[in-house]
Amino acid sequence: MQFQIMTPVTTFLKSALPAALVALSLASVGPGPTVAQGLFSPSVTVNEDAITYFELEQRAQFLRLLRAPGDPEQLAREALIQDRLKQQAVSLAGIEIGPEEVETGIEEFATRTDLSKDEFIKALAQGGVSRETLRDFVEIGIVWREYIQARYLSQARPTEEEIDRALGRSGSGGVRVLLSEIIIPVTPQTLDQAEALAEQISKTPGADAFEAAAAQYSASDTRTNGGKMEWISLNDLPAGLRPIILELTPGQNTSPIALPNAVAIFQMRGIQESSAPAPRYGSIEYATYYIAGGRTPEALAIASSVRQQIDTCDDLYGIAQGQPAEVLERVTKKPGEIPRDIALELAKLDVDEVSTALTTKSGQTLVLLMLCGRTTTQAQDASREEIAQALTTQRLEFLANSLLDQLEADALIVDR
Repeated sequence: MQFQIMTPVTTFLKSALPAALVALSLASVGPGPTVAQGLFSPSVTVNEDAITYFELEQRAQFLRLLRAPGDPEQLAREALIQDRLKQQAVSLAGIEIGPEEVETGIEEFATRTDLSKDEFIKALAQGGVSRETLRDFVEIGIVWREYIQARYLSQARPTEEEIDRALGRSGSGGVRVLLSEIIIPVTPQTLDQAEALAEQISKTPGADAFEAAAAQYSASDTRTNGGKMEWISLNDLPAGLRPIILELTPGQNTSPIALPNAVAIFQMRGIQESSAPAPRYGSIEYATYYIAGGRTPEALAIASSVRQQIDTCDDLYGIAQGQPAEVLERVTKKPGEIPRDIALELAKLDVDEVSTALTTKSGQTLVLLMLCGRTTTQAQDASREEIAQALTTQRLEFLANSLLDQLEADALIVDR
C-alpha cells in the first residue's frame, strides 16, 4: 500500500498538475532575476546545510511554471527549508533510494501532466528549470514518504473497531462531516472557463474566500449560505467521494471534482464521530423533472413555481400531466447505481425535499430533483479496505506534518 505525504507546497503541486500542461506548453517565462551574489553561494543555511541562490531561483521558476498562487520566491524558500529538514531526518535514519526509483518517480510525475517523461523534462528546460531540480524535488518526496511509512505506519493503521466506527456498523456510531460546497455548472462552451475557475477556488485558502466564491459562482441551494451544508453522515456521500473527504483537515479544500455537467469543490469545516449508528440504505427512490432551458432565468422561474406546488413526489405527476412522458422519471436504485452528481444532491436532502442544482443535456435542461424515500439495510456499500486506507493516509499526513513542524522549530535557520 502506497501513501503520499503532502506538505502545503506539494499539495498544491498535486492539485495543479492538470493546469501544468498548459503552463509548460506555453513556457516562455525565463528564469527569475539574477541576484547580485554568486548563484552558488549560500542564501540560507538549515542546521549548517546550505541552500544556494541557484536552488532558490530554480524552485521559484518551477513554481512559476506551475502557476502556484503566492510569492514564488517565498514559497521556494519555505519548500527548500523543509526539504533540507526532511533530508537530514532521512539521512539519520539511513534510508536511501536508488536511481531507478527516482526515474520511476519522475515518469509518474510527468504522466500527471499528460506528457511523457522526456517531453516533461524538455518543457521544463524550455522554461528555465533543469532536470536536476526536478530530480531533487521528486527524490526527496519519495524518500520522505518511505521514511514516514517506516516510522509511523504501524501506529497509523486503524484498528478493526475504528474501521467499524467509520463504516457506521455494529451499533458503534459513524463519522459525520461538516462541509461547504461550490457546484459550478458546466456546458461545452464554458468547460475550460469553469475548470480554470474551480482550480483557482480550490487553491484559495480560507473560509471567507470560499463563502464569497460560493455566493458568486455556485448553483447549489447552499450558495445563499456561503455554501455551508449541514452535518452529513459519511455513509450518505457517494462511495467514491468518501476517501477524498476523509483525507481533508478542517479548512482544507478538495481539488476540483468532475461531475456530469458540473464541477464541485468542497471545504472541510468539521469532522466527528456520532453517538448513534449511522443508517445504511439498500435503495433510494427519487424523481427527476426536466425543464428545458438549463439555468436560464425562465427555466429557474418554472422550477421555483413547481417547487411551490409540490409536497411529495406524487404531486409531480400532476405537474407533468399532458407533457411528454420523458419529462418525469421516478426510479428506485441501489446507492452505488445512482450517478454521482445525483447521489451528492440526494445526500443533502430529506424526504420530499427538492434540489435544482443540476443540469443535463450539456447544460441545456434543468433538473428538478426530489427525494421520495430511502430504504435502510445493513448491507455494506463502502469497503473496509477503502476506509482503512483513507484513515491511514490521513493519520500519516498528520504525523508527517507534526514531525516537520517540530524539526523546523528545533532547527537553526540562518539567512545569509
